[in-house]
Amino acid sequence: MKKVNLEKIQNEEYKICPEFSKEDIKATLDKIVKIVDHMLLKFHDDSFPRACSKGYVYDSVGNLKWDSSNNESIWTTSFWTGILWLVYEYTNDEKYKIEAQKHSESFRQRIDNYYNKNEEEAGLNHHDLGFLYSISTVADYKLTGSKRALETSLMAAELLSKRYIDKAKILQAWGDMSDENQRGRMIIDCNLNIPLLYFANNFKEDNEFYWMAYNHAKTASQYIIRDDASTFHTFYMDTETGEPRFGSTHQGYSDDSCWARGQAWGIMGFPISYRYTKDLEFVDKAKCLANYFLNRLPKDHVCNWDLIFLGEDDQRDTSAAAIAAIGLLELSDILPKTDKTKEIYKNASLYIAKSLSENYLGDNLEGILKSGVYFYHGGLGIDEYVIFGDYFFVELLLRLYKKWNSYW
Repeated sequence: MKKVNLEKIQNEEYKICPEFSKEDIKATLDKIVKIVDHMLLKFHDDSFPRACSKGYVYDSVGNLKWDSSNNESIWTTSFWTGILWLVYEYTNDEKYKIEAQKHSESFRQRIDNYYNKNEEEAGLNHHDLGFLYSISTVADYKLTGSKRALETSLMAAELLSKRYIDKAKILQAWGDMSDENQRGRMIIDCNLNIPLLYFANNFKEDNEFYWMAYNHAKTASQYIIRDDASTFHTFYMDTETGEPRFGSTHQGYSDDSCWARGQAWGIMGFPISYRYTKDLEFVDKAKCLANYFLNRLPKDHVCNWDLIFLGEDDQRDTSAAAIAAIGLLELSDILPKTDKTKEIYKNASLYIAKSLSENYLGDNLEGILKSGVYFYHGGLGIDEYVIFGDYFFVELLLRLYKKWNSYW
């Protein structure tokens, strides 16, 4: 196993549980329900929020019949569906379930379009099928037992499996599998796409999907994590020999910096792989990533968009903060009581959740979590609502509020 540096957590504050009670969490969730109710007036049936807002107002995008102008939302429509499932779990109000199940049918139509040779319209020729289907149709199946939602989820997993390259032991990221410029590229985001394969493996006679997910996680653990516990966003493998080539970035500040959301995908994703595989390497690596992340937080416990930026006035990315906080909870749940970091990770997650609730909650009913960043270098969604940040913040709060059966 590759040795990665485990920094000592510097902030002594994380040894103390913050004052952020279940009543405080409930109060924030109640505010979010009001936001979701307002958003439902605009976003229902085949109308979804775009990936990021403009001036803190989301435009509408459909889930079907994709075109290039909608490309930034090609992987994000499910996060609105996921929010509806989470709010349904919190409130037990059937209206959220009814709307979310309409979405399940939309996602079924989308994958049917793919198999009916309308591949471009379907917008599924990429690695993000786990994001699209885990929190839409998998959630539907887990909450309602819908056989159609299960069937749709298994179809999505089958399609995702076609991106697996056995020699490199990765899921190919982005675009056309035959494109030589993209061949052999994996990204850290796929830590949250492979749970779809783990889930679907339960319904297969062989363990093919399990090994695809597990091998990808092991390859990412070996190469996408640097020796100092920072991470590359992307890494290229030789698809003929299986040898590592080089790491780079697409969304981070530079090839040798540490994109905050990428680090968060690692903090959350590796413990999820442990949950399915019981491979302790994933726990060890997640701890290294978590400590590196926590040691680079501003005073309000909410990370800047790339961890190379340490200033109090630099641009935050609240979406990365929410994702990382969920990962810290996953880590805390895994660790034995004898591990001193168990409570530290739980406390750190609470500090982040408290800060997000008090300082970054949406105040215009048009979105949930302010100060997100979609793609900084692309000038897209900077200091805006981002729909995945909205989703992960609600998931974080629900995890803190009650015992929750993960969609991942």
